[in-house]
Amino acid sequence: MTFADFDLPEKILDVLADSNLFEPTPIQQKTLSPILSGRDVMGIAQTGTGKTLAYLLPVLKTWKYNKTGNPTVLILVPTRELVVQVAGIVEHLTQNITARVIGIYGGKNIKTQKLLFADGCDILVGTPGRVMDLAIDNAISLKEVQKLIIDEFDEMLNLGFKAQLTHIFQMMKDKRQNILFSATMTEAVDALLYEYFSGPMEISLAKSGTPLEKIEQIGYKVENFNTKINLLQHLLQTDKDFSKVLIFCNNKKHADLLYTKIEELFPDQFDVIHSNKSQNYRLNAMKSFESQEVRGLITTDIMARGLDISDITHVINFEIPEVPEQYIHRIGRTGRADKNGIAVSFVTKNEDSHLLDIEILMDKAVIIKDFPAEVKINPVKIASEKDEVVMKNAHTVKLEDGGGAFHEKKDKNKKENWGGPHARKIPKKIGANRAQEKAKSKAKKKK
Repeated sequence: MTFADFDLPEKILDVLADSNLFEPTPIQQKTLSPILSGRDVMGIAQTGTGKTLAYLLPVLKTWKYNKTGNPTVLILVPTRELVVQVAGIVEHLTQNITARVIGIYGGKNIKTQKLLFADGCDILVGTPGRVMDLAIDNAISLKEVQKLIIDEFDEMLNLGFKAQLTHIFQMMKDKRQNILFSATMTEAVDALLYEYFSGPMEISLAKSGTPLEKIEQIGYKVENFNTKINLLQHLLQTDKDFSKVLIFCNNKKHADLLYTKIEELFPDQFDVIHSNKSQNYRLNAMKSFESQEVRGLITTDIMARGLDISDITHVINFEIPEVPEQYIHRIGRTGRADKNGIAVSFVTKNEDSHLLDIEILMDKAVIIKDFPAEVKINPVKIASEKDEVVMKNAHTVKLEDGGGAFHEKKDKNKKENWGGPHARKIPKKIGANRAQEKAKSKAKKKK
């Protein structure tokens, strides 16, 4: 089968041909007819299988110009980088037709983004938060949306976008087609499907957690973080095939720490991306990596989803993710478009259990290689690896010993507290007692 068999408009086929795209991937073949039928569709597919074109091509085939200038197609994605990527793909596919495409996301001046809609919008790509904000401000109307597409549905819920999504659903008319794509089928996804969508047809290309077969997966058992740096240095210096490398850390602090060390060893050959970096910085770093101006990119799981950077030779799990599914998304950055890729994992003793969870999810073992003898083991641990400090000769006091707060009072503190001079006065008697006192007083005077 070729894209010509899809009966797509000639202007779109020409763009695909210019991009050397002729044969659809399996997920693209499977989703074409269901989406064209107008039914709600839930697609479950591995990362890197062509999901973006799987929903864009059938949608563009039936798309019609809207005179009112309000979007008829809304595409929601979880991150700013994905907005830029997906909007770019839509603009590329629609370059020969009159579709007005706008991409919006948080972190940019909302007043500036409102101006983008002055000439109308046909296809809107955005993050849920910014789309909701602009709709609330009446900068855009979602009442005419005919096709709602949610990409990376599971990741969107993981990032806490459920409230924004439900608000957006309420802003749209009920009569629309919903096209949903997710790499994994979680309980949160299932619950939202049941609540807001009418029995979507499920199209599954592979079970959740299945790795791409074209990715070779190997690992090394490593002593600690600093020894991992020595191993990474060794691999980069001895193997020239590590030419376009994506390196994953589990958090921003560790990504910055690794970048500082690698920058000293390989000046100007690497860059770093995480959520604390500005949007312009992140986009420029991605462009430099894509064009191979830099050899590698150090990042967190912000780069694990959806982003399509071509010809990544190696994905390195410098740290093993605690969530097994994240491993699948990470390694899916390589081995794309029918090309082979290699995923390398550095595993400490504390990360063994995480790797085992990943292997159980994949139903496949990661091949562990011998640690290179020429790599030095650095015994110095970083802060997060150090054991909890235990005080030596700590004295534990038992309550029955009378220690701690339950100790015997000193003699000077054993006096009873009468509450001050006024409280020590003999209280006055009343009634019969007072009469008796008067009688005793008179008897004394007579004597």
